[in-house]
Amino acid sequence: MPVIKSAIERMRTNEEARKKNASQKNEMRSAIKKFEKAEASGADDLDSAYRDAVAAIDHAKSKGLIKANNANRKKSHLANQLAKNDN
Repeated sequence: MPVIKSAIERMRTNEEARKKNASQKNEMRSAIKKFEKAEASGADDLDSAYRDAVAAIDHAKSKGLIKANNANRKKSHLANQLAKNDN
């Protein structure tokens, strides 16, 4: 445990940021899984699930939780699944 006041404060802010980042990343993963589950079951609300998943990916990218190429790869994968299901 640090003794210096600034180090103690830094530990506290790092822990708060870690929790927030983990929560936001979990929301992104949940949105992707929700889309994949809807796609597998042939649900009617596939477009809205796709939009929610892409929005969650973009939000994670803008917050620096995932890199741009990773976000683009995830969105491309979802778009391919959506296009395959439209046919």
